[in-house]
Amino acid sequence: MTDPTTPSIEPGRVDLVGAGPGDPGLLTLHAADALRQAEVLLHDRLIPEAILDMANPEAERVYVGKARARHHYRQDALNELMVARAREGRYVVRLKGGDPFVFGRGGEEAAALAAEGIPVRVIPGITAAGGCAAYAGIPLTHRDHAYRCQFVTAHRREGGTELDWAALVRPQQTVVVYMGLHGLERVCHEMVAAGAPATMPAALVEHGTLETQRVVTGTLGGLPARAEGLELQSPAVLIVGEVVNLQSTLGPAAVDAGEKPGE
Repeated sequence: MTDPTTPSIEPGRVDLVGAGPGDPGLLTLHAADALRQAEVLLHDRLIPEAILDMANPEAERVYVGKARARHHYRQDALNELMVARAREGRYVVRLKGGDPFVFGRGGEEAAALAAEGIPVRVIPGITAAGGCAAYAGIPLTHRDHAYRCQFVTAHRREGGTELDWAALVRPQQTVVVYMGLHGLERVCHEMVAAGAPATMPAALVEHGTLETQRVVTGTLGGLPARAEGLELQSPAVLIVGEVVNLQSTLGPAAVDAGEKPGE
């Protein structure tokens, strides 16, 4: 892989660039520089137009987004497209929401490019867990409440292993579930079945870091029913742990799920 501190473009290279969780102000300097110089821009579904508008207007722009069960480009076809454009001697920017190496298939894409002898550089982005939690006013760790944090995804690969529910309900930790709206009821049910109290504080952060952000607080036992009535939309992350209680003090106004977390 190419030295990530090298800011200049390299013909025939692919940069996997993290766009962050949504707010254009969270884009890194290296990411913004890559966008300005891109000759080919392959972007995901959830990239805001304000970030896409920062790209080189002369760049070839290809939408390669994925929604649950609806893939505009299958992964193998996307890999082939990146290789083909790089072999044309063009500088390719593969723009991803969040961070490429956190539930973004960045590892798979980097490996596929390396196997074809294509130079690849990874430019990190702020991952959804960090960005959404910060904008919601929920610290992921806190000396009084959580000394560890786990990131998991509710969207499992077909035939993949089941989540380790027992590990997710250990005390004094925070769990962040990516793509947490889909399967919310099952996740909450399984955590309670594994030993978490139904009164464990939980929050959904919809459209985190954007102007349309909504924060819904509640408990594992009551959050799914309330969320269903609020017509929430993806993307959303689920945050579970005692740190959610701090949201009322540190964050913007939340949509109360009809119960006080921790009661």
